[in-house]
Amino acid sequence: MRQRRGALGRRPVLLAVEDPSARPGSGGATLNALLVAAEHLSARAGRTVVTADVLKEARILVLHMGREFSFDDCGRAFTCLPVEEPDAPAEALTCNLDSLLATMTRRLCVGSPPGVWVCSTDMLLTVPSAPGIAWDGFRGVRVIAVPGSQAYAKSHGVYVADGQGMVSNIVYRGTEAQIQQCAGPDGTVPLVCGVVFFSTDAAEQLLATHVIPPLDACTYMGLDSGAPPIQLSLFFDIVLCMASGVTEEDFVKGTGGSDVSARSARSMLWAALRPFPLSMACIPDGSYDYLTMAASDHIRSLTLQPGSASYLRFRKIAHSHVDQPQLLEEGSSVTNCLLEGAVRLAAGSVVQHCHLQGPLEIGPGCLLSGLTAASSAALRSCPLRDIVLQGHHVRLRDLSCRVFTLTGRLDDWQSPAEEATYLNVPWTEFFHRTGIREGDVWGAETPRRSRCLLGARLFPVLHASEALGPEDVLWLLAPAAAGGRLQHWRAAWRMSWEELLPCLDKAAELGARRALFFQQGQRKVRRVLLGRQDGSLLPLARSAVHEGYHEAVLGTLDEVASTADDAGIAARALACIADVLGCMAQGEGGLRSGPAANKEWASAFGRLESGDIAGGVRELAAERKKWMSRPALLVRAARHYEGAEQILIRQAVMSSCLFVTVGQAELPPVGCWVQVTCPARLDLSGALLKAAFICTQIVQFPSQKPLRTQLMESFGGGFEVHTWSKLPHGSGLGTSSILAGAVMASLYRAAGKAASTESLIHAVLHLEQRLTTGGGWQDQVGGLVPGIKIGRSKAQLPLRVEVEEIPVPEGFAQTLNDHLLLVYTGKTRLARNLLQDVVRNWYARLPSAVQNADALVSNAEECAQALQQGNLPLIGECLNRYWQQKKCMAPGCEPLAVRHLMDALQPYVYGQCLAGAGGGGFLYVLTKAPRQKEALHQILAKTEGLGNFSIHSIEVDTGGFSVEVEGSNPKGSTDPREDAAM
Repeated sequence: MRQRRGALGRRPVLLAVEDPSARPGSGGATLNALLVAAEHLSARAGRTVVTADVLKEARILVLHMGREFSFDDCGRAFTCLPVEEPDAPAEALTCNLDSLLATMTRRLCVGSPPGVWVCSTDMLLTVPSAPGIAWDGFRGVRVIAVPGSQAYAKSHGVYVADGQGMVSNIVYRGTEAQIQQCAGPDGTVPLVCGVVFFSTDAAEQLLATHVIPPLDACTYMGLDSGAPPIQLSLFFDIVLCMASGVTEEDFVKGTGGSDVSARSARSMLWAALRPFPLSMACIPDGSYDYLTMAASDHIRSLTLQPGSASYLRFRKIAHSHVDQPQLLEEGSSVTNCLLEGAVRLAAGSVVQHCHLQGPLEIGPGCLLSGLTAASSAALRSCPLRDIVLQGHHVRLRDLSCRVFTLTGRLDDWQSPAEEATYLNVPWTEFFHRTGIREGDVWGAETPRRSRCLLGARLFPVLHASEALGPEDVLWLLAPAAAGGRLQHWRAAWRMSWEELLPCLDKAAELGARRALFFQQGQRKVRRVLLGRQDGSLLPLARSAVHEGYHEAVLGTLDEVASTADDAGIAARALACIADVLGCMAQGEGGLRSGPAANKEWASAFGRLESGDIAGGVRELAAERKKWMSRPALLVRAARHYEGAEQILIRQAVMSSCLFVTVGQAELPPVGCWVQVTCPARLDLSGALLKAAFICTQIVQFPSQKPLRTQLMESFGGGFEVHTWSKLPHGSGLGTSSILAGAVMASLYRAAGKAASTESLIHAVLHLEQRLTTGGGWQDQVGGLVPGIKIGRSKAQLPLRVEVEEIPVPEGFAQTLNDHLLLVYTGKTRLARNLLQDVVRNWYARLPSAVQNADALVSNAEECAQALQQGNLPLIGECLNRYWQQKKCMAPGCEPLAVRHLMDALQPYVYGQCLAGAGGGGFLYVLTKAPRQKEALHQILAKTEGLGNFSIHSIEVDTGGFSVEVEGSNPKGSTDPREDAAM
């Protein structure tokens, strides 16, 4: 039993799981769990005795853990499902208990009043959406049903209910006629799915019976008092007594007459619960699969076959690394596995918690679980078809060992051997084929009608002289080729499945599953990074830190970073290391964004700067070990790993210099000025001077020659550079990158060289990386290329930018001039920290960031189509969508004053967006009516909460940048240092 907050609403919730050791049946277990919950609530309220009124406002969920399960050593509740949840904060296997808990808390329990929910865990239950159950005025008990086929209902329970949902009876394994009577218009029937809700009044009344003999024997109190145990069914002993069509005589008598104590218990329950109404809520889109003891049913439930409860959300490969996924047929299932080499899996087969090495072929109808790589050789020599092979962790007192069990898909565990099969053939045929005698597997004291697979001592546990492996049971599939295996089998100490059950070491099994999970997780790290996949590794990092596997993950990331064949992959690996270190800090130690220039990391940074990535990564790892002792150091180490990542980003982006080509031009006379003017840019969707001299190669750095010597030898004189801009700092209009392009264009021309627009775009990328300011290519594309255009770059290195002019209808450029306005918000754009977070989230490949990046691309393409059509309303939609995408990419980029401004303008515009990365600067709006500058100014002047705004007209530039060789002074300026125009 444990406390869980926030599951069934905002109030505290008590999650009670009964102790299965008492085996009181589901009804008795419910009563026992209710008693334990009431005791806990009473103690928390400061009371010394249990009082039923503590249930008044309580919200309790009781989960029945179910009986043992032949196909998972941890039971039905912890059976792993082939499910992945990419949006989960931490990566983990999903077991049936997780699925049911999510279904209860996020679907069925939504809106329910205080009370007690009871849920079985021996089923797969899916409720795709909150069903919206009506709870107004509810009293009594409500059962949950899901629609099922009449054929399926023949082996299960069905509710008999009227049109108002009031239950009159429960039919279990009814006749065809009885089931037909329960069918609705669509032919389906309401299946009993193991979920019941008790109102607080009904729960109090049920709790009150725990002190009344013989019902007290259902609880731990009665057992501790020496009372003989009694078993009750939740549905046929507790719920059924409230069904309107059941008489007291029939209920108390029960099935087969029952014994005296059972009849007495039912009589007490009738008196206590009969006054409460029993209603049913049938979930139209719900589905249900009972986890039977038939291997065929279990395999079907896990292999994406129609009819399984979670058919729509199960995956063929979940939390697994598969070298050759193309060898897995549709309809197969692999969960928490490492499959190396050529492992072929046929449709209708399941592999869980296995490390297998090919070549290996697994035919249809198989369930393999708990096998290590050492099992692979034995598997290759056997025909694997319609079998269940499992490896188990077993503890025999102080001895831990591995035991392997083998059964057939069609075998029945409990039917008498005379009527049943083993390995899918009659027992007599099995004995004849293998030479095993009936006395080998059942003692003479076992009556013939009691001889069944459950009690057959088939599975070797220990051998006097050899370690045991899967071959000690696999020989049973092909005994003719097994040599002396029969005698070896007879010489071993063998146990039946019934005898093995109490010896299963569940802790060891869970530990092995966890180790395999992180083993395949390390392969996932390599696969995602080296394959440049968009999957996020942050959830795996969180899990690795929580479970103590962070060192293994860090080692794998070091390996990837040091061996990757391009700087982009290595940069992402270093970013992932920063994430692991951040997770280890557990939210303490300060903010992730911060300085990263501590001298202790300088040597490693130097190696990265020089291109020695492998050496740099090794030095980073060595230094990292000194910074692991406390959260503050971990966060600082994470910052330095992000600093190292930025070095590699610079190197990746600087690969764009391959697309810079410079031709020769006439060298201007000494004393002349080269003036370059550029427009600003609007994105409808989507130590500078020293560095410019170096990037244009006017100056060689480093060089043995002094600067004066270099300039005089090459140009016969020096250079004087002035820059100016009419736009305010932090405008969001791309001024810094456009200015860099203007400077480089002027320097090229002044040095007697000529560079194309494409070369300048890539040269600016190179320049900004040399400056360590970072940046993309959208600014210089906007300011250097004329008109309306769209820029694209493929996800590959070297980085190349391709620009396409967007053709628009005749006269549409003037239409844009009439409808576009630029509003200065009065807020300086502050993007630096925002961009750090954006880069961090992108390298973490958070699903929201990846989806938003994809949406940015598709929105840009849609906007280009809208421009070609001359469709102003659609362009406005793209603008609005673009702003929402920017806010998703960089939360916090919309100041409150800007929000007020945008709200005031919203009725008059088709769309609006902040320029650049947001935060302030200029807002551009597409007005519904033309030439609205004065009208919008009047509207904003009346709006409270705005800063010092201003409104400006816009014209689409059709000329692009211009380069002119002037006389002794720039045109229109006697002193460029005092000018403010660009």
